[in-house]
Amino acid sequence: MSTPYPFTALVGQTDLRLALLLNAVSPAVGGVLVRGEKGTAKSTAVRALSTLLPQVDVVPGCRFSCAPTAPDPACPDGPHEPGPAAARPARMVELPVGASEDRLVGALDIERALAEGVKAFEPGLLADAHRGILYVDEVNLLHDHLIDLLLDAAAMGASYVEREGVSVRHAARFLLVGTMNPEEGELRPQLLDRFGLTVEVAASREPLQRVEVVRRRLAYEDDPAGFAGRWSGDEEEVRARVVAARALLPQVRLGDTSLLQIAATCAGFEVDGMRADIVMARTATALAAWAGRTEVRKEDVRQAALLALPHRRRRNPFDAPGLDEEKLDRILDGFPDDEPEPEPEPEGPGEGPEDGGPDDGGSDGPDGGGGVPPQGSGPEAPEAEPQAPEAPETQPSAQENAREDSREDEAAAGPAEQAAVRAAEPFRTKMLSVPGLGEGASGRRSRARTAHGRTTGAQRPRGQLTKLHLAATVHAAAPHQKARGRTGRGLVVRKDDLRQATREGREGNLVLFLVDASGSMAARQRMSAVKGAVLSLLLDAYQRRDKVGLITFRGSSAELALPPTSSVDAAATRLENLPTGGRTPLAAGLLKAHEVLRIERLRDPSRRPLLVVVTDGRATSAGAVGGDPRELSARSARLLAAGGVASVVVDCESGPVRLGLAGALAADLGGPAVTLDGLRADSLAGLVKNVRTPSPTLRRAA
Repeated sequence: MSTPYPFTALVGQTDLRLALLLNAVSPAVGGVLVRGEKGTAKSTAVRALSTLLPQVDVVPGCRFSCAPTAPDPACPDGPHEPGPAAARPARMVELPVGASEDRLVGALDIERALAEGVKAFEPGLLADAHRGILYVDEVNLLHDHLIDLLLDAAAMGASYVEREGVSVRHAARFLLVGTMNPEEGELRPQLLDRFGLTVEVAASREPLQRVEVVRRRLAYEDDPAGFAGRWSGDEEEVRARVVAARALLPQVRLGDTSLLQIAATCAGFEVDGMRADIVMARTATALAAWAGRTEVRKEDVRQAALLALPHRRRRNPFDAPGLDEEKLDRILDGFPDDEPEPEPEPEGPGEGPEDGGPDDGGSDGPDGGGGVPPQGSGPEAPEAEPQAPEAPETQPSAQENAREDSREDEAAAGPAEQAAVRAAEPFRTKMLSVPGLGEGASGRRSRARTAHGRTTGAQRPRGQLTKLHLAATVHAAAPHQKARGRTGRGLVVRKDDLRQATREGREGNLVLFLVDASGSMAARQRMSAVKGAVLSLLLDAYQRRDKVGLITFRGSSAELALPPTSSVDAAATRLENLPTGGRTPLAAGLLKAHEVLRIERLRDPSRRPLLVVVTDGRATSAGAVGGDPRELSARSARLLAAGGVASVVVDCESGPVRLGLAGALAADLGGPAVTLDGLRADSLAGLVKNVRTPSPTLRRAA
């Protein structure tokens, strides 16, 4: 086993280390979510924490880590008789992003269960993590069905495995720690709320600190055991301090004043539910115990708020995490100052490794108490300013409208670039889905064959059996009972009789936005409404677990503003800063979309695409290709249709006289056209359920 990097050798990242240590002191805090850019020692810090946890007493031979003093009465290895305990180090179990359901919760031998009536159960990672740490790297990329299992286990403290009436239950209480890079997508709100604390980490911009990070890392890689030995004294001090804080924790008093401060803070920041209040109370208590005190102070409540509330304030994925510290101070200043009984500050191990150590870079120990604002907790995201109501437009005559269209064309022909405009308020959109039956990643948009959902049939299993179709299995085994010598009441089942249930659920798609940013789109203040519509569709894509991409076209070319990604907030940021102006190279945009989708089909063949074209349908530039812009655009659209790409056109044309260019484009793409107003879910138009796929080849494949 490789030697882990010492926890106390980490440079900087004070708030990350403090959050991890508070959970080591009080696992009831509920775990830590670490958000930050790549290469910021997130995984290194988490893996190093396991060496600081106290040993765990377990029942000898129990695969589920039952405590000798209070064994689980439903333990599959039980019942346990009183006897001597066995001590072992606390485990840190890593859950791979691509793990199967059976690997997480355990596997039940269905064949033996049916034929012999025994529960032959192989424990999974949840059993291994009981009374330890369950670590998920890149937790935001975890599949939905695994997230559902984690949520159930975290809520109930137990894991259930059910297979056609045969069930196994075992305790599963663990410290959940996750790390993620926000650029790759956000977490589901339900799982996000399950993390007690969150920390934003970033690489230091201080040259001397960066030099120290490199020096220590190179020294560790040259001699891991020797490097760890030089930090063993500091590690032992922190380990002893964790043990002392755990012993002190039951004596810490959380007074009524502190409880009022916590409640007022949660109410002032309008967090949802009551979990935030409970987590703040547990965190403040752990902070006091870590500092060696038996009384919670105001600085403990403040620090607890900075760790427990930022991720609970987000209303949608486009909100930046963070807490307004000035507002927090105003809330806490409304209460009288604490008057705790005088207590001596802890000495020796209680001081932690702050006094320095080998290769001391000046910031290698955990913080000694509360009151330190976490890194990255910037000011509260400003609330969206209310949009001023637009002045009512007088209805122009047909001649005036034609002259206005001509002026738009003239403005589009110029090279002038207009500044980015602010998006209108997002709204709930109609559901757009790809027709047919796919087999892509689990999501909430289009119909697909999935591991979860309603049962639609049965088939022979491909590999290990996971979902037994009982009726089909009995039907396959019944004709062979006499030949197999059946004499008793039981059914003689062979492996060839087993049938896998086929299920239908929903998949996530690749939603590629093709946005017209030419001068004609900026006329009549359309761009604000257009950005609001795209923002609404992005929010819908986030809720339906889609990947998204963004292509813009203006002037003489198209640009891939955002390659396909799971981070819809990144797409929203690119959209917000999108300038407009110039001619309309519609063909260049369609050809760029064709190229992007071709590459993505090679990377992920099972994820079906949905192209959303946001335009007024004008085509005034052929780009470098040359020729008639409208004819070139029509040919490009038919190329996408021939490739089986499901498309929808959001028609942004306004005014009483419409040219119908967006509708003609939709006809060439083989998909529907919907107006900006018709995109709203509460509009009078019918719900857009399926976007037609024009390719008969794709329909046969589906």
